[in-house]
Amino acid sequence: MADKPTKGLADVVAASTALSDIDGKAGRLFYRGYDIHDLAGRTTFEETAHLLQHGSLPSRDQLAAYGAELVRGRTLGGLVASNIPEIAAKQEPMEALRTLVSLAGADDADKDSNAADANLRKAARLTAQQPLLVALYHAARTGATIPDPDPELSIAANFLLQITGRTPSQREVEIFDTCLVLHADHTMNASTFAARVCAATLSDMHSAIVAAIGTLKGPLHGGANEQVMRTLEAIDPSGVAQTVRDKLAAGEKIMGFGHRVYKTEDPRATHLRKMSRELGEASGDDTYYRMSKEMEEVVFAEKGLYPNVDFYAATVYHYLGIPTDLFTPVFSVSRMSGWTAHVIEQHADNRLIRPDSEYIGERDQKWKPIDER
Repeated sequence: MADKPTKGLADVVAASTALSDIDGKAGRLFYRGYDIHDLAGRTTFEETAHLLQHGSLPSRDQLAAYGAELVRGRTLGGLVASNIPEIAAKQEPMEALRTLVSLAGADDADKDSNAADANLRKAARLTAQQPLLVALYHAARTGATIPDPDPELSIAANFLLQITGRTPSQREVEIFDTCLVLHADHTMNASTFAARVCAATLSDMHSAIVAAIGTLKGPLHGGANEQVMRTLEAIDPSGVAQTVRDKLAAGEKIMGFGHRVYKTEDPRATHLRKMSRELGEASGDDTYYRMSKEMEEVVFAEKGLYPNVDFYAATVYHYLGIPTDLFTPVFSVSRMSGWTAHVIEQHADNRLIRPDSEYIGERDQKWKPIDER
C-alpha cells in the first residue's frame, strides 16, 4: 500500500538548490553558505542579488559592472510603460504587478531565449525594473509625478525617494537596503516553488516570475506584513494585551507569528525588531513599535510562538513611509533577486517537476445517457 501523501508537501524535498538553506531548529538562514547575520547590514542588496544570480559576492569591479547593468535595465519598454496608467486605475497592487511583469516580458530583448547568458540579463532587468514598476504604479494611482531613477543611487535609495517624494536619510536607506537583503531568498517557499515548476516546463523567465507573483498574491503567502499593520492600526494602544488574548481565545490567528520551518525565532525578525525600534524612536512616536513588542510578549506567553519576518517588517516599512498596501509589492522587489536565481538554477539542470497525487474520488461509475441521469 502506498504511503499517504503529505499535505502541502511538508518536508518533501522537491528540488536541489545551492541558493539558500535553513536550519529551522537553530533559527539560521544562509544564502549560498553565508549566514544572514553576516550579510544583513554589511552587504548591500545589489551585492546580495549578484551573489544569488551569479554565485559569488562580487569584487569591486564586478559590482560596478553589475550596477551598470542594473541601471541600463531600469529602462522600461514601450508596451509596459504605456499601460501603467490604465492598469493602476483598474487593478490592485499585486494584480497590477502580475500584469506589468507579463507585459515587460513582451518588451524584453531576450524573451525568446532560455540560454544562461540571456537568463542572467533578464534577471538583472527584472531586479532593476521591479522597484520602478511599484513606484510608477503608485504614482499613477495617486496622480503624482516621480523623479527618474538616479544612476548614482542604490535600488533602496531610489525606491524610497520615488515612493515618499522626499530624499531619505542615509540611515533610512541603510535600513531599507537591509530589509531587501533579508527578504531576498528563502528556500522552497510557495512562490519560489511556483516559479520553479513553471521554469521546469522550459517556459521563459518572465512567465515563471508571473507565476511567482500570482502565488505571492495569495494571503496565505504574501500579505501577512500588511495584515500586521492593519491589526496594529485597529487596536487601542492601551488595550493591546487584552485584545490579543481575546483574539486568541476566539481562535483567531495573529498574523506575523509562527513559521512552517523555524522552531525558534526567525533570524530575519531579529534584525527587523532592532530596526523597528530605531525608526520608531527616531520618528518621535514609537507607539507602533511598543505595541508590537507587547503583542510579541503576549503571543509568546499564550502560544509559545515567535515573530516571523512579516511581523516587524510591517512597522519598519510604516516608519519608512511606505503605504501599507505596498508592503507585499515591496516583498516582491526584494524576492525578485531570489526568484530569478531559482529560474536560472532550474534551467541549468532541468527536470520536469511532476508530483504524483492520491485519487480520492468515486470509482467504477457507470455511464448513463443524459435523459436517464
